[in-house]
Amino acid sequence: MTTKSPKTSSPFTTAQIDAVRAYIKRTWKTLTRSHEHLLQSAKDTKLEHKKESRWIVYISPSEETPNVQSVLERSLSAKDMQQLEIRTLPTEVEAIKQHGLLYLPGPYVVPGGRFNEMYGWDSYFILLGLLRDGESELAQSQVDQLLYQVQHYGTILNANRTYMLSRSQPPVLSMMVLALFQHTQDAEWLKSTLPMLEQFYYYWVVPPHLNPATGLSRFYAFGEGPAPEVLFSERDEEGRSHYDRVKEYYQRFEIEDYDVTLFYDRENDKLTNLFYKGDRTMRESGFDITNRFGPFSIDILHYAPVCLNSLLYQMEQDLAQIYNILGNEEIAKQWRGRADIRRDRIDRCLWDEEKGLYLDYHFQTGKRRRYEFATTFYPLWLGIASDAQAQRVVENLSLFEAPGGIFTSTRVTGNQWDAPFGWAPLTMVAVQGLHRYGYHEEGDRIALKFLTMVVEEFQRYGTIVEKYDVERCSAKVSDEICFGYSSNEIGFGWTNGVVLELLAALNLYEV
Repeated sequence: MTTKSPKTSSPFTTAQIDAVRAYIKRTWKTLTRSHEHLLQSAKDTKLEHKKESRWIVYISPSEETPNVQSVLERSLSAKDMQQLEIRTLPTEVEAIKQHGLLYLPGPYVVPGGRFNEMYGWDSYFILLGLLRDGESELAQSQVDQLLYQVQHYGTILNANRTYMLSRSQPPVLSMMVLALFQHTQDAEWLKSTLPMLEQFYYYWVVPPHLNPATGLSRFYAFGEGPAPEVLFSERDEEGRSHYDRVKEYYQRFEIEDYDVTLFYDRENDKLTNLFYKGDRTMRESGFDITNRFGPFSIDILHYAPVCLNSLLYQMEQDLAQIYNILGNEEIAKQWRGRADIRRDRIDRCLWDEEKGLYLDYHFQTGKRRRYEFATTFYPLWLGIASDAQAQRVVENLSLFEAPGGIFTSTRVTGNQWDAPFGWAPLTMVAVQGLHRYGYHEEGDRIALKFLTMVVEEFQRYGTIVEKYDVERCSAKVSDEICFGYSSNEIGFGWTNGVVLELLAALNLYEV
C-alpha cells in the first residue's frame, strides 16, 4: 500500500533521524508485555484498586486454566504470583463481578502510558513499525494475539480487559495478516487465519452492526451503563467525572445536532441508558472523543461511518486476495463481488458531491452529516474513490492541512479527536491516500510537516507521544482538552509505527 516518493530533500540531520529511530527501537522493548510481565500487565490505573487485593487475570473458558496457571508459575516469581489471582472467565459477561486482564498466550506491544493492554486498531500501526524495524518475531506474535482474541473472546477487543469484552475496534485484522504474510510468505499460516478472519468479518456485517436498509455497517457496543474505566479515571482537577461534565454541558447549551431528550433527562439531571450505549459505541469506533456524530458522538448508533465501511471494503478485498494466493479463485471472486457492492453503497450514501468529501450517513434522516473529518481520506487510502472523487477531496485539502500535518476535523470542540489536534494514524491515512492517487507533492508535504513536528518535540522532550496540537506543533495538549482524559501518553506505539512508515515513504532512511 505504501508508495515511495523519490529521495526527499531531508530537513533532518542523520543524527536527528538516528536518535528518533534509536528511541523507537528501545521503546518496542519497554512496551512489550509477555508472561514475564504479567503482574505489570495486570495492573490497571483506569480502575479503583484496593492496595491489599490481588490483580485478577482471566483465562478463556476454552483453555485449561490449571495448565495455563502452571505455565505462568514457571514464568513468574513466587512473589509476583502471590499478587495475582488466576480465574476462568465466565461464559456470560454479565457474570463478571470484578474486572481484570484477559489472558493472551504470547508477547504483544501496548500503546504506552495509561494504555497498558493490547488495543485493536493501534496494533495495525504498531505492526507496521515492528516490520520496518526488523522485529519479525514480535510482529508475528502481535497478529497471533489478535487471532487468539477472535477465537477465544469472540472478536478483536477494544483492549484485553474484561470491561472491554462488549466492544471491538476498527477492523484492521486482514490488513495485518497480509502485511505479515508479505514478510514471511508462510502460506500454511495464512490459510490458518481464514476461520478467524471470516468470523471477525461477520461480526461486523450482521445486525446489530449491520443496517439492513443501506447494507452498510455501524459501530455498536453491547454493554450497558457507564463505562467503568471512564467513571473512575477520566476526572478533572475538581474530581468531576467525564459524565458529570457532559451533564453540565447539556444543562448549559442547546443541542441542535440530535434530540437531546433521547440521551439526557433534564428534569432529573440523569444520562439515559441510550446515552451510555452511545458512549460505549463511540469508544468502539476508536475516536473517543469527538463531536463527529453530534456532541460527544452520542448519536453514533444512527450513522454509517466512512471509516468503518471503508475498512470492511478492504477486508473483503483482502479476503479475496488471500483466497487467490491460496489458489481458490472461485471464492476470491465472491469476495471481490462483495467489495464491489460495498463500493457502490459507499458511493451512494457516503460520497457528498456538493461538498467534495466523504461524510458519515444518518440512517434515520437519510442525510449525510456535514462534519468535515479526516476519515474522508480513507476511501483514497483504500482505493475506493474514483480519480474524480480523489481530485475533489484534494481540492479540499486546505480544510485539513495544518502546520503539523492534518487536523482531525475542522472544528475546535475541546475534544481530543477534533481540531486543533492531529494523530499519527490519520496522518498516515491521508499521506498514503494522496500518494495512491498520484498526489505525491501534497502527500510528501504533509508527511514532512508531521515528521518535523515529531522530531522537534522529540528533541525538546526526549519522547514520542500519542497526539499533538498540529496548529502549534506541540506535544503539550492537556490544557486544551475539556472532555474525557486530558493526558498525552508517552510511548507511543502507533506514533512510532507511523514515523517509521513516513520516513520510509519519503526515502529518508534505508531499512
